[in-house]
Amino acid sequence: MTINLRLAFHYGLTIFLSAFLLFQVQPLIGKMILPWFGGSAAIWTTCMLFFQTVLLLGYFYSHWVTRSLSPPRQGLVHGGLLLISLLLLPISPSLDWKPLGAENPTLHILGLLTVSIGLPYFVLSTTGPLLQAWFARERSGHVPYRLFALSNFGSMLALLAYPLAVEPIFSTQWQSWIWSGLYACFAAACGLLAWRGRKGGSMPVATPQHGPSPQWKDKLLWAALAACPSILMVADTSFLTANIAPIPLLWVAPLALYLLSFILSFEHSRWYQRKIFLPLLVLGLGALAYLPTLGIAALPLYLSMGINLSAFFVACMVCHGELARRQPHPSHLTGYYLMLAVGGVTGGVFVGIIAPYSFDANYELSIGIVLTGLVAAIAVIPRLSLGRPQWRAGLAGFAALLLVSLSWIRIEAHREETGGADVKGRNFYGTLQVFTDVEHGFRSLVHGQIVHGRQHTAPDKQGLPITYYSPESGVGKAIRLKGEAGPVRVGVIGLGTGTLLAYGRAGDSYRLYEIDPLVIEIAQKHFSFLSGTLAATEIVLGDARLQLEREPDQRLDVLAVDAFSGDSVPVHLLTFEAFAQYFRHLKPDGILAVHISNRFLDLRPVVRSAADHFGWEVRLIDAESEPDKLVLRSRWVLLSRAPELFGKAGFEDAQPVENQRGFQPWKDDYSSILSILQ
Repeated sequence: MTINLRLAFHYGLTIFLSAFLLFQVQPLIGKMILPWFGGSAAIWTTCMLFFQTVLLLGYFYSHWVTRSLSPPRQGLVHGGLLLISLLLLPISPSLDWKPLGAENPTLHILGLLTVSIGLPYFVLSTTGPLLQAWFARERSGHVPYRLFALSNFGSMLALLAYPLAVEPIFSTQWQSWIWSGLYACFAAACGLLAWRGRKGGSMPVATPQHGPSPQWKDKLLWAALAACPSILMVADTSFLTANIAPIPLLWVAPLALYLLSFILSFEHSRWYQRKIFLPLLVLGLGALAYLPTLGIAALPLYLSMGINLSAFFVACMVCHGELARRQPHPSHLTGYYLMLAVGGVTGGVFVGIIAPYSFDANYELSIGIVLTGLVAAIAVIPRLSLGRPQWRAGLAGFAALLLVSLSWIRIEAHREETGGADVKGRNFYGTLQVFTDVEHGFRSLVHGQIVHGRQHTAPDKQGLPITYYSPESGVGKAIRLKGEAGPVRVGVIGLGTGTLLAYGRAGDSYRLYEIDPLVIEIAQKHFSFLSGTLAATEIVLGDARLQLEREPDQRLDVLAVDAFSGDSVPVHLLTFEAFAQYFRHLKPDGILAVHISNRFLDLRPVVRSAADHFGWEVRLIDAESEPDKLVLRSRWVLLSRAPELFGKAGFEDAQPVENQRGFQPWKDDYSSILSILQ
C-alpha cells in the first residue's frame, strides 16, 4: 500500500468512525433520558435541536481553526481537545438532572445533553470539515467532497444499525461502554492525524490554491437549501413519533433517508438528475400536501408511511443535489459546511422551539412543504438551459401556481382539522383541541388524531363514564369491583378529561398524575368530571413514574395506567422498574389496570412478562364499541396478587394473556419495539 493510499485510508477511516459515533449516540442518549421526561415525542425533537446546534458550533470551530491557525497549531489545539474529551467517558446522564416536574422541558433537556455528551459530540462534529480541509491541504489538487459522502454513509449505517442490531441486543449500559470504547479508538486515530500536522515537516507543503470567493447570495442559498430538508425531517419525525411511538426505530427512518440523499448527491453527480427528480418533486410535494395529516389514519400504515417517506426523500435529493452542484473550491470548504450547518440549525430551531411555543397547531410541516417548493424554484429555474426566454417565464409561472396550490391545500386541511374547535393549545407535549358536537350532544378532547376523552353536554348525562372507560371496560369493572367493599383509593396515571372520576363516590379518594399542565387546565375549564365528582381528588403535576418513586406507599385499591398520547407508547411506564413502583403503591389485593389499546403495537407480551416476573395474575378485557352510547373499543389488562378477584361476577369475559415465546422483557436499560409490532 503506497503512502498516499495509506494516508487516504487513514483519513477515510477516521471520518467514517466519527460519523458513525456521531449518529449512534443520538438514539442512545435519547433513549436514556426518555424515562425522565414522560416519554414524549418532543424529546427527540429537542435532542435533534441540540445535535444540530452543536454540529454548527463544530463546523464554526473547524472554519476558525483552518482560517486562523497555522497547521502545527491546528494539530496542537485539536489534539488537546481530544484528550480533554476522553476524561468525560463513559457517557451517561447524571441522576442529578432528573426533573422534578415544574421545569421547562426544552431547556432542561438541552442542559442535560450539554453536560452529558456536549464535549465528545462537539469533537465528533468538527471531524468532517476539519479533516477534509487537512486532506485537501496535504493532497493538493484532490477534491475532498467525496469524503463528505463517506461521512454520511457512516452516519446512515449507525442509524440503521441502532434499532436493528444494537437496541435489540445490548442494554443501554453496554451500549454506553461500547460507544465509549469506539470513541477512544477514534480519538487515537484523529490524534495521530493532529500530531502529523503538528510536526509540520512530515506534511508536504502545497502551493496555495484559491478559488473565487462565494457571494453572500450564494451562502444564503446554501443555508436555505439545507434548512428545507431539516424542517421537513424534524417535523415529519415529530409526527411519526407522536402518533406511533417515540422510539429510535421511528426516529431513524426520516434521518436515514436524509443522510442517504447527502451520500448520493455528494458521492457523484450522476445520482441527482434534474430531469428525474424535479417532476418527482412536484408529485412528492403534492402528495405530502394532499395526504390528510400524512395519511396515518386515512390509509394503511405501511402505504401512508411509504408515500410520505418517498416524497420526503425526493425533496431531500433535490435540495442536497442542488447543494452538491454548488460546491465551492476546496479553499472555501469549511465556510460551505458552516452555512449548511446554519441552515440545519435554523430548521431545527423553527420546529423545536418556535413552533411549539408560538403555534396552536402543527403548522410547521405545511410551512416546510411550501418553503421547499419555493427554495427549489429559486435554486433551479435560473440555472436551467432553456431555448427561449419565454419558456423560463412560463416555468416560473407554473412554479408560482404550484406554490399557491400547495398553500391552499394545506390551509384548507388545517381549517378542516381545527375548524370549530372551542379550544386550541400547544406546548412541549403536543397539540390539544376541544370540539363540541352539538348535533350528537358531546364534547371531545383530541390530541393529534386521537380522542383522549368525551363528555355528554346534556346535564343529566354529564356524569356517565364513556369512551374507553365504560362500566364494561377493564378499568370500569376493576373500580366497581373494589367499590363493593366500601370507599376506594384510586390512582390514575394520565388525566385526560378526568372521565374515571365519574365512578367517584362520597368517601372515595382519587389521586391523578398528569405531566402536561395544558391537559389539567382544559380538564378543569372545559369538562366537569373534576368539579362534579363526589370523591376527594388530588392532581399531581409531573411524570407519574418519577412522582411515584418519590412518594410513600399510597395504599391504592386500583391504579389505572393510561398515559399514552395517541398510539405513542411511553416505554418507561412499561418496564419492570415501572411495574415495581405500581405494585408498591397497591394494597395486597389491589388491581393494576393498564390501557393497551393500540393500532400498531401489541403490548400484551410486555405486561404479561412483568406479571410473571412479580408473580401477579393477569387478565385481558376487550370491550366493544357502542357508538350510540359514545363508548369506544378498548383493551385493558388487569393484574392482581389476588386471583380470586377474577372469578367474581362481571369477569366472565376476562381472558388469560398468553406468553410470547422468545419475548425479552422490557427494563429501563432494554426495550425493543420490533418484538411487539402488529
